[in-house]
Amino acid sequence: DTKEKTTDSVEDQWIPTWNKEFEFPLTVPELALLRIEVLEFDSTRNHDFGGQNCLPVSEIRCGVRAVPLYNKKGERYKHVKLLVQFQFVLPVE
Repeated sequence: DTKEKTTDSVEDQWIPTWNKEFEFPLTVPELALLRIEVLEFDSTRNHDFGGQNCLPVSEIRCGVRAVPLYNKKGERYKHVKLLVQFQFVLPVE
């Protein structure tokens, strides 16, 4: 499965909040990965990498989770996390 969703950018805030909800239908959840990438947007159109994480969907649990971010080298940022709420919905047959 390959789906990509994006949020709107947030202007110059120390604690950005997106309040965005996404739904990803999965064909094979046991093999699926959720990749989260954060970019820093600026007026010069040079968007800088902010951090990322790649989570195996089979290991994600429902509820609010603090998702750590990693730099391009795969090193974890010490004090940077995204607060994310996960919910799984079974398809109606």
